[in-house]
Order: sequence, then C-alpha cells, then structure tokens
Amino acid sequence: MESKSVAEAFASFDETWSPRVLAELNGQHVKVARLEGTFVWHSHADADELFYLLEGDLTVEYRRDDGETDAVHLDVGDLTVAPAGVEHRPVADGEAKVLLFEPAGTRNTGDAADDERTVTDLERL
Repeated sequence: MESKSVAEAFASFDETWSPRVLAELNGQHVKVARLEGTFVWHSHADADELFYLLEGDLTVEYRRDDGETDAVHLDVGDLTVAPAGVEHRPVADGEAKVLLFEPAGTRNTGDAADDERTVTDLERL
C-alpha cells in the first residue's frame, strides 16, 4: 500500500493530451492529464469516462443522436461522466488539469481514427 501525490504526478510531465496512469482499482485506471484546446470527437462503446477538473477551465461537449451538441462546463472541483457510447470531446480554454477514471485499456481517442493524440502505451507514474 502506498500514497500517490497528484501534485508530483503533474510535476513529472508537461505534455498535453497524454494521460498517465496514477493508480488502478477494480479494473479501472485513475489517470492524470493536462488538456489544452479542443480534442477529437470520440466515444467509448463499452466504457463510461469520468472527468474531474482539478485546475483550469474545461467544457465537455456531448453530441446527441440528432447531431446537436450539449455542453457541460466544469469549474474546479466539478466532474462529469461521458456515458458509454455517447460521442464527446473535452475543450480546455488554456491548460486544464484533470483526473480521469475509466476502465483499464480504454483508448483515449476511443473510436476515432488514430491521430497524433492517440496514446497506445500509457506511462505509469
């Protein structure tokens, strides 16, 4: 058993859109990530994804079945859950620091085509 410092985890990297695994529990990964700008639209067919905002400004946009979008703005200390199968994309105005909770093995870009932000081998802190 051990404790982990979220502050030290963020101090260990500067890259945006490159989540790191901070902890694992019950088949879930707890990840830390720096976000900046707009991410790709994507969904995770079999996985919910929780965004918990630690620092900065973050909006998570959701695309409805009719093609319209809804946006959930997070203040520091707020969270939102992108349900499995729902297309979404985080949008950070400036740098945002987040904790992510999702099943281990969940690809950060979900069902979207591979691009420069797709992370296939997560670094563990």
